[in-house]
Amino acid sequence: MAKLYFRYGAMGSSKTANALMVHYNYWERGKNALLLKPAIDVRDGKNRIWSRCGLEAECELVQNLDLEKVKNGEYDCLIVDEAQFLTKEEVEQFCKIVDEYDVPVICYGLKTDFQGNFFEGSHWLLARADTIEEVKTICWCGRKATCNARLDGKGGITKEGEQVVLGANDKYIGLCRKHWRLGDPGPDLRGKQSE
Repeated sequence: MAKLYFRYGAMGSSKTANALMVHYNYWERGKNALLLKPAIDVRDGKNRIWSRCGLEAECELVQNLDLEKVKNGEYDCLIVDEAQFLTKEEVEQFCKIVDEYDVPVICYGLKTDFQGNFFEGSHWLLARADTIEEVKTICWCGRKATCNARLDGKGGITKEGEQVVLGANDKYIGLCRKHWRLGDPGPDLRGKQSE
Protein backbone atom coordinates (compact mmCIF):
# COMPACT_ATOMS: atom_id res chain seq x y z
CA MET A 1 0.00 0.00 0.00
CA ALA A 2 1.39 3.38 -1.05
CA LYS A 3 2.10 6.18 1.44
CA LEU A 4 2.74 9.92 1.45
CA TYR A 5 6.10 10.55 3.11
CA PHE A 6 7.47 13.84 4.41
CA ARG A 7 11.19 13.77 5.12
CA TYR A 8 12.22 17.11 6.59
CA GLY A 9 15.44 18.54 7.92
CA ALA A 10 17.32 21.76 8.54
CA MET A 11 19.54 23.36 5.92
CA GLY A 12 22.54 21.19 5.14
CA SER A 13 20.97 17.89 6.21
CA SER A 14 21.37 16.23 2.78
CA LYS A 15 17.66 16.18 1.91
CA THR A 16 18.32 16.64 -1.81
CA ALA A 17 21.14 14.08 -1.81
CA ASN A 18 18.74 11.62 -0.13
CA ALA A 19 16.06 12.34 -2.75
CA LEU A 20 18.55 11.73 -5.56
CA MET A 21 19.80 8.50 -3.96
CA VAL A 22 16.23 7.20 -3.59
CA HIS A 23 15.61 8.07 -7.26
CA TYR A 24 18.76 6.16 -8.23
CA ASN A 25 17.67 3.20 -6.10
CA TYR A 26 14.41 2.93 -8.02
CA TRP A 27 16.27 3.17 -11.36
CA GLU A 28 18.77 0.52 -10.25
CA ARG A 29 15.86 -1.86 -9.54
CA GLY A 30 14.32 -1.25 -12.97
CA LYS A 31 11.57 0.98 -11.60
CA ASN A 32 10.42 4.34 -12.93
CA ALA A 33 10.51 7.06 -10.26
CA LEU A 34 9.76 10.63 -11.30
CA LEU A 35 11.76 13.46 -9.73
CA LEU A 36 9.76 16.66 -9.19
CA LYS A 37 10.24 20.11 -7.72
CA PRO A 38 8.06 23.23 -7.42
CA ALA A 39 8.52 25.82 -10.18
CA ILE A 40 9.66 28.48 -7.68
CA ASP A 41 12.98 26.63 -7.20
CA VAL A 42 15.10 27.91 -10.08
CA ARG A 43 18.50 27.90 -8.32
CA ASP A 44 19.84 24.99 -10.35
CA GLY A 45 17.82 25.60 -13.51
CA LYS A 46 14.19 24.98 -14.32
CA ASN A 47 14.40 21.19 -14.69
CA ARG A 48 17.40 20.25 -12.57
CA ILE A 49 17.95 19.10 -9.00
CA TRP A 50 21.45 19.47 -7.57
CA SER A 51 22.84 18.62 -4.14
CA ARG A 52 25.78 20.27 -2.38
CA CYS A 53 27.71 16.98 -2.50
CA GLY A 54 27.61 17.04 -6.31
CA LEU A 55 24.74 14.66 -7.11
CA GLU A 56 22.35 15.97 -9.75
CA ALA A 57 19.55 14.86 -12.04
CA GLU A 58 16.89 16.11 -14.43
CA CYS A 59 13.42 16.64 -12.99
CA GLU A 60 9.94 17.78 -13.89
CA LEU A 61 7.98 20.59 -12.29
CA VAL A 62 5.18 19.70 -9.88
CA GLN A 63 2.93 22.12 -11.76
CA ASN A 64 3.47 20.16 -15.01
CA LEU A 65 2.78 16.70 -13.56
CA ASP A 66 0.78 14.62 -16.04
CA LEU A 67 -1.88 12.95 -13.89
CA GLU A 68 -2.90 10.67 -16.76
CA LYS A 69 0.59 9.12 -16.74
CA VAL A 70 0.35 8.65 -12.98
CA LYS A 71 -3.15 7.19 -13.26
CA ASN A 72 -2.00 4.82 -16.04
CA GLY A 73 0.76 3.39 -13.84
CA GLU A 74 3.74 4.89 -15.68
CA TYR A 75 5.48 5.78 -12.42
CA ASP A 76 6.37 3.51 -9.53
CA CYS A 77 7.08 6.48 -7.24
CA LEU A 78 7.06 10.28 -7.19
CA ILE A 79 9.95 12.02 -5.41
CA VAL A 80 9.52 15.72 -4.61
CA ASP A 81 12.41 17.99 -3.63
CA GLU A 82 11.94 21.42 -1.98
CA ALA A 83 8.48 20.30 -0.83
CA GLN A 84 8.17 23.25 1.57
CA PHE A 85 7.22 25.31 -1.51
CA LEU A 86 4.17 23.16 -2.32
CA THR A 87 0.70 24.65 -2.02
CA LYS A 88 -2.09 23.06 0.00
CA GLU A 89 -3.74 22.03 -3.28
CA GLU A 90 -0.57 20.29 -4.47
CA VAL A 91 -0.27 18.39 -1.18
CA GLU A 92 -3.92 17.34 -1.55
CA GLN A 93 -3.17 16.20 -5.12
CA PHE A 94 -0.35 14.01 -3.82
CA CYS A 95 -2.75 12.56 -1.23
CA LYS A 96 -5.10 11.64 -4.09
CA ILE A 97 -2.24 10.04 -6.05
CA VAL A 98 -1.34 7.89 -3.03
CA ASP A 99 -4.92 7.00 -2.09
CA GLU A 100 -6.50 6.51 -5.50
CA TYR A 101 -3.61 5.44 -7.75
CA ASP A 102 -1.53 3.59 -5.13
CA VAL A 103 1.67 5.43 -6.09
CA PRO A 104 4.01 6.37 -3.21
CA VAL A 105 5.01 10.03 -2.96
CA ILE A 106 8.19 10.91 -1.06
CA CYS A 107 8.58 14.61 -0.24
CA TYR A 108 11.79 16.23 1.00
CA GLY A 109 11.93 19.74 2.40
CA LEU A 110 12.35 22.19 5.21
CA LYS A 111 9.88 22.18 8.08
CA THR A 112 10.22 25.87 8.97
CA ASP A 113 11.64 29.07 7.52
CA PHE A 114 14.39 31.33 8.89
CA GLN A 115 11.89 32.96 11.29
CA GLY A 116 10.74 29.61 12.70
CA ASN A 117 7.39 29.67 10.85
CA PHE A 118 5.93 26.83 8.80
CA PHE A 119 6.01 26.99 5.04
CA GLU A 120 2.63 26.26 3.43
CA GLY A 121 3.82 22.96 1.95
CA SER A 122 5.41 21.81 5.19
CA HIS A 123 2.33 22.73 7.18
CA TRP A 124 0.08 20.57 5.01
CA LEU A 125 2.58 17.73 4.67
CA LEU A 126 2.84 17.53 8.46
CA ALA A 127 -0.96 17.44 8.60
CA ARG A 128 -1.47 14.88 5.80
CA ALA A 129 1.61 12.64 5.50
CA ASP A 130 1.33 8.98 6.46
CA THR A 131 4.98 8.90 7.52
CA ILE A 132 7.04 11.83 8.83
CA GLU A 133 10.80 11.39 9.17
CA GLU A 134 13.56 13.77 10.18
CA VAL A 135 16.77 13.98 8.15
CA LYS A 136 19.28 15.04 10.78
CA THR A 137 22.29 17.33 10.74
CA ILE A 138 24.25 19.19 13.38
CA CYS A 139 24.87 22.78 14.41
CA TRP A 140 28.42 24.12 14.54
CA CYS A 141 28.36 23.41 18.31
CA GLY A 142 27.62 19.70 17.81
CA ARG A 143 23.96 19.78 18.90
CA LYS A 144 21.21 18.70 16.54
CA ALA A 145 20.34 21.49 14.08
CA THR A 146 16.59 22.08 14.03
CA CYS A 147 16.42 25.71 12.87
CA ASN A 148 17.18 27.38 9.57
CA ALA A 149 19.03 30.67 9.86
CA ARG A 150 19.38 33.27 7.12
CA LEU A 151 22.83 34.83 7.09
CA ASP A 152 22.86 38.64 7.16
CA GLY A 153 26.16 39.11 5.28
CA LYS A 154 27.71 40.83 8.32
CA GLY A 155 28.69 37.85 10.45
CA GLY A 156 25.30 37.21 12.02
CA ILE A 157 21.82 36.08 11.09
CA THR A 158 18.62 37.96 10.36
CA LYS A 159 15.00 37.21 11.19
CA GLU A 160 13.61 39.98 8.96
CA GLY A 161 12.58 39.82 5.31
CA GLU A 162 10.57 37.84 2.80
CA GLN A 163 9.85 34.21 3.64
CA VAL A 164 11.34 32.94 0.38
CA VAL A 165 14.81 34.00 -0.68
CA LEU A 166 16.44 31.24 -2.70
CA GLY A 167 19.94 30.27 -1.68
CA ALA A 168 22.14 27.59 -0.21
CA ASN A 169 25.32 27.81 1.91
CA ASP A 170 25.73 31.40 0.73
CA LYS A 171 22.52 32.48 2.47
CA TYR A 172 21.49 29.85 5.03
CA ILE A 173 22.85 27.63 7.78
CA GLY A 174 21.28 24.99 10.01
CA LEU A 175 21.58 25.82 13.72
CA CYS A 176 20.44 24.37 17.03
CA ARG A 177 17.62 26.31 18.67
CA LYS A 178 19.97 27.98 21.16
CA HIS A 179 22.30 29.44 18.53
CA TRP A 180 19.38 30.37 16.28
CA ARG A 181 17.81 32.29 19.20
CA LEU A 182 21.15 33.97 19.95
CA GLY A 183 21.76 34.78 16.27
CA ASP A 184 25.15 33.05 16.36
CA PRO A 185 26.20 31.36 13.09
CA GLY A 186 29.40 30.03 14.67
CA PRO A 187 33.06 30.97 14.81
CA ASP A 188 33.73 30.14 11.14
CA LEU A 189 31.13 32.66 9.95
CA ARG A 190 31.13 35.30 12.69
CA GLY A 191 32.39 38.53 11.14
CA LYS A 192 33.62 36.82 7.95
CA GLN A 193 30.64 37.03 5.60
CA SER A 194 31.31 40.57 4.40
CA GLU A 195 35.00 39.91 3.60
